[in-house]
Amino acid sequence: MTTIFGLQSVSVNFGCVQALRACTLRVTAGEKLALVGSNGSGKSTLLRTLHGLIQPAAGSFQNDARVRQAMLFQRPYMLRASVLNNVALGLWLNGVPWQQAKAQAFEALERVGLADLARRNAKTLSGGQQQRVALARAWALKAQVLLLDEPTSSLDPSAKREVERLMSEFADAGMTLIFSSHNLGQVKRLASRVIYLEQGKLIVDLPVAAFFEGRLPEAAENFLKGELA
Repeated sequence: MTTIFGLQSVSVNFGCVQALRACTLRVTAGEKLALVGSNGSGKSTLLRTLHGLIQPAAGSFQNDARVRQAMLFQRPYMLRASVLNNVALGLWLNGVPWQQAKAQAFEALERVGLADLARRNAKTLSGGQQQRVALARAWALKAQVLLLDEPTSSLDPSAKREVERLMSEFADAGMTLIFSSHNLGQVKRLASRVIYLEQGKLIVDLPVAAFFEGRLPEAAENFLKGELA
């Protein structure tokens, strides 16, 4: 399988705080990788490192520069513009002529079920709708890797189901998913592989079935039981 990301003993520091500690990880094309762990365990830092937003303080980081990737945050940034223009702008910045960008953006909005809101101001949408706009951006840009940081943490159950459905469909279409989540049910539904982090250390790296049904280190067992230190 094609390697998308390769980390060897990667550490990330924020001042005197070590957010990642000697993290070694390989991600291949087509995987559905979930990052789990308590707040402050390093999930968001790892995602941002994979996306190139943070430079490691130590270790080696390799990625395939030919692979198009996109990242969704807990609260996606929306311009004070129409939903359509929020999606089209990314295409235009990548060299697509404006009218063509708008046509492709509309197709992407149809893909996520928001074509009827194309003319609405994106700032007025609900949280779930804004996440779907962000997913439309990634789809329009033909991202091959999608990184998501707690994409449904602040959404109501209906919006969560819709975002999960789109994530699953994108993965079925061949997109590599790497997402952080506190929702273990969501991890079971969407992931093929689980990474458990604690205090910046990668403690467990297992297929999803083995993570939930096999024997784990004590810290990971306690996490699954909700018994956090």
